[in-house]
Amino acid sequence: MSETPLEEIISEKAFALEVGERAESFFSLSSALLARTEDWGRGAFFQLTSEADGLESQLDDHGARYNRTFSFLRELVASLRGFSQAGFSMAHLERRLPTYGVSLAPREREQVLRDIASSRKFLEQTARVLLESLRKEAHALGIPLPSATADEVMHGDAGPRRMLPRNMGQEDLDDDEQRVAEVASKYLQACEMLEETGIHRILDERERDLWLGRHCSEVQARVYEATVHNLQSTYDTHVKNSPAEASDARLSRLRGHVSAALHLLESVTHLAHFVERHESGQRNEELEARIGAVVKRSEVREQTLNHLLYWAAVILKRGRPLAEDLLPSYTNLQVLEVELPPSVSMHARPAALIVSIVNHFGTPVEMEVAGARCNAASILELLVAVGSHPNARRYVFHGDIKPLTDIKLLFEYSVGEKGMDGLPPELAYLRDDS
Repeated sequence: MSETPLEEIISEKAFALEVGERAESFFSLSSALLARTEDWGRGAFFQLTSEADGLESQLDDHGARYNRTFSFLRELVASLRGFSQAGFSMAHLERRLPTYGVSLAPREREQVLRDIASSRKFLEQTARVLLESLRKEAHALGIPLPSATADEVMHGDAGPRRMLPRNMGQEDLDDDEQRVAEVASKYLQACEMLEETGIHRILDERERDLWLGRHCSEVQARVYEATVHNLQSTYDTHVKNSPAEASDARLSRLRGHVSAALHLLESVTHLAHFVERHESGQRNEELEARIGAVVKRSEVREQTLNHLLYWAAVILKRGRPLAEDLLPSYTNLQVLEVELPPSVSMHARPAALIVSIVNHFGTPVEMEVAGARCNAASILELLVAVGSHPNARRYVFHGDIKPLTDIKLLFEYSVGEKGMDGLPPELAYLRDDS
């Protein structure tokens, strides 16, 4: 009895007919969108993203990426999906920014609205160019293209999928005040992350490329986006619809700054991905040249820095005073002075337990040793401080009373050096983390 093969070669002609049949809704939507005279809204970008994702999966399932005939079509579809996702973020932000309560000067507000509209139009125009190139390529490959009117395929203003909060691994916090303090602390960390890059508008193309190469690779862009996304998720999980939010108008305003920055950074990630995907030498040079003829890399980079990343940094910065005002309102700042027990030394393991306590509560704590301060949430900074003062026995901690209470307990129990099982129940989370 012969075995059924796991793969079967399909002819390119037969595959073209199959694509036309299975992607009829995509090509109908593309026809409708290209015929549309008014600006695309969230619904148009959302539908296009969904349809492009389905077509890209079909092409990938049949190995189009590695086929000379269909590889360019596949690259066009993948690029279209990314620009459509970025377009959705911008269309959503354009619609919602006035409701977010973002703290901007009147002139800044006018400029950011113009720039967001300009970016959304750029993303729409780029998607249109990609659609036209894609339909032309499909026709050349013998893929049948249906015709449809906009009324037949365009739906209402569709939105994103509704997802549960991403809170796996997050500890339940004791009260609203601690939750707010964590959000404010994480907000300030996000501000510092972007401020350290020195984001500013750059008109010269070569200088702009060099700056983005140093500070906004696709990996770095994903870190920026993930940091702010996690901040928003923390807020929505622990603060949204809480009594604290209902009684303190500053909280919803801070959430508005987070959301606005996140939509901008989502688009930054998609554009950074497109550029790196088609960098010279990263993929097939012929494909890169053909994509480069459709979408100008320099225009994508200009949008990435001078509109999207720039305003994400500005909006986060304008919300910094809110976070700085909230943090002391929701924390009980104290000073704790402790001393190492006899026969116990400070090294990597006790330092890691201190870091775990600080990160468990999420509020800033500084450790002071011999007059020098460091961030107690950073294992690297703690080890440097400890290594610089190897004979120190006395340590001072500055921060909220909750993490300081647990740090005091840790020192009372020999900073864990007598075994993790000997730690008190209040520090049981340290055993779970180890």
